[in-house]
Amino acid sequence: MKKISLFLVVLLFNSVLFAQKTQKPVLHGKHWMAITGKPLAATAGAMTFQKGGNAVDAACAMLAATATMWDVLSWGGETQALIYNPHTKKVIAINALGVAPTGATAEFFKEKGMKYPPQFGALAAVTPGTPGGLLTMLAEYGTMSLKEVLAPAMQLASGYPIEAQTADAMENGKDKIKEWPYSKKVFLPHLGEEREAPEAGEIFVQKDLLATLTKIVEAEQEALKKKKSRKEAIYAAYDRFYKGDIAKEIVRGAREQGGLFTEADLANWKVKIEEPMMTNYRGIEVYKLQQWTQGPVLLQTLNILENFDLKSMGYNTTRYIHTLYQAMNLAFADRDFYYGDPAFAPEEPMAGLMSKEYAKERMKLINPDKNDPNIGPGDPYPFEGKKNPYLDILKDWGKSHTSLNTPRTKVPVLDQQYLEDFTAGTTSVEAADAEGWVVSITPSGGWVPAVIAGNTGVGMSQRMQSFVTDPKENPFNVVEPGKRPRVTLTPSMALKDGKPFLSFAKQAGDEQDQNLLQFFLNVVEFGMNVQESAEAAMFKTYQMYSSFGDHERKDGSLVLNSETPYWTRRDLSKMGYHLSYQDRTSGPINAIFFDWKHGSFWGGSSNHGEDYGIGW
Repeated sequence: MKKISLFLVVLLFNSVLFAQKTQKPVLHGKHWMAITGKPLAATAGAMTFQKGGNAVDAACAMLAATATMWDVLSWGGETQALIYNPHTKKVIAINALGVAPTGATAEFFKEKGMKYPPQFGALAAVTPGTPGGLLTMLAEYGTMSLKEVLAPAMQLASGYPIEAQTADAMENGKDKIKEWPYSKKVFLPHLGEEREAPEAGEIFVQKDLLATLTKIVEAEQEALKKKKSRKEAIYAAYDRFYKGDIAKEIVRGAREQGGLFTEADLANWKVKIEEPMMTNYRGIEVYKLQQWTQGPVLLQTLNILENFDLKSMGYNTTRYIHTLYQAMNLAFADRDFYYGDPAFAPEEPMAGLMSKEYAKERMKLINPDKNDPNIGPGDPYPFEGKKNPYLDILKDWGKSHTSLNTPRTKVPVLDQQYLEDFTAGTTSVEAADAEGWVVSITPSGGWVPAVIAGNTGVGMSQRMQSFVTDPKENPFNVVEPGKRPRVTLTPSMALKDGKPFLSFAKQAGDEQDQNLLQFFLNVVEFGMNVQESAEAAMFKTYQMYSSFGDHERKDGSLVLNSETPYWTRRDLSKMGYHLSYQDRTSGPINAIFFDWKHGSFWGGSSNHGEDYGIGW
């Protein structure tokens, strides 16, 4: 009888792991794969592939389309990308995050009575990054003209049937939108009526944005007529946006509405092509962007988890959830203190933070039986042969946060506004082709409600809020002109045996690397395919300082899937966690798996949101 029971347990366990039913089918493709956060944008990627474009061309077309379709980003936001170049067999990092404008200092915001730069309005904006990122990627690694790549987005700007999610975001945000004249003109076409925003399915027209996109295409076409190369012509479009008449109108419109932008701020800003950061997890190279994002969090966490036998714990068991939670807790505490723009002093101790030895030291702090809400940043400096200059600050770090933020409560309250702030903005773009190009993008910024900069149709970023003003919180991320804020945006890529293995990304602010970590482990440790992993039940923690709003922290907070069994709930409660539940906790995650055995792509697109993929 015992043998039969054991057999049934094993059978049930295996069926959960390897025969998981999904709400969406896994995508298969031989020639290309295009996945993003909007169905129409995925179609734009497919159209670009069908015209002969490569994965970079298609990714740029999808990026342009999603920026045109609002709610989670606009053309004035920021773009972060990882690109695998099959010719060099290297992963390239694209840093197209805007910077704080002239006059944006800690003293400026403090004088206005602000703990942090604001969440909304013209003062929340860093310089536009998405146009520069798109144009740079297309010029350097694409094959098509800007005119061809922007054609779908320009068609959308001329009028498309708006989806309910975006239309409702405009209606729900209309009180703020009415404060900004150019936003009101675009987002509220039915002023004075009961519903002032467009209805779902209504043809949404953006004349000013279409004019702006037309201007940058005209700049490219004029350069081509002058016998400039494809690359030179695209950079002529770049210059018109950042140095020409478009830039002048962005600055005028921003300053009219209280912003700080100058023409020099836009003209001096540059896209950076960088080396990504990487760690090796059980023979798999995992790539993330540098510490101006939260990307290294995932790498640090993997370094810690490599010291545990996760597979033997079992998928989403009490022990597994607790171990991942505590490992993330350690890495996020380091994020909250040590990450910032590497172009500015002081220099972040990334060599120490990324050290495998440092990870082993940090893992010793994990209590196997209890959550520790008091974990703070570690000391990585000795692991790169240096002395930590911030030991005095670290000693009182938790106390300083408590005094600067809302006092911690014993039982965290997850109110709706806090949840919205924690998961604000963002989408993802994934593309791959038969030649070997792979692209992973996490664009964001300028989500509804957004300030539109003059008569450009370009929504301004809200990313300034991710800065701090007090170096006691994070001496590396204090706001100053020309500096990039430490953002949550974090595309991901992994190579195995020198070839692309996974390309994956998700939206939702501080959640991103939490769920991306679990997605990766679902594939690597538990053998799930990309669609199974994208839909699988995950958990979320708010035991780190939010990168948005009031930068709050909810100690011990743990969000579980509603189907979590009662014994897991019981045991986690006993370990000091404050539990809440959601029906879907998986994403939205978009991903591509590379099946080298069969020479094909496997695409995954979460069932949580509007994310959509097309393969061929």
